[in-house]
Amino acid sequence: MRTFHRLICTALLAGALLPAWAQVSRDQAAAQVQQQTGGRVLSVDLADAGGRQVWRVKVVTPRGDVRVVLVDAGTSRRP
Repeated sequence: MRTFHRLICTALLAGALLPAWAQVSRDQAAAQVQQQTGGRVLSVDLADAGGRQVWRVKVVTPRGDVRVVLVDAGTSRRP
C-alpha cells in the first residue's frame, strides 16, 4: 500500500510541474517574434492579457515601424 501512495504522490507532483516545463522563456519569445517579423527586438516584458501571462515583445521592423507583439507565455501562440 505504501508503494501505491508513493506512486500517486509522484504522479501528482509530476502533473503539477508540467505547466512550468511548458513555459516559454523570454529568449524564446524574442527569437520567435524576431523570426516572424524580421525586425530587431527592443524589449521583452511579462504582462497580463485577459487573465493569461504573455510576453510583450516590442520590435522595430525592417521598414522602421515599431510594433508590439504578444506571445502567450504558456503556449508560444499569439493571443
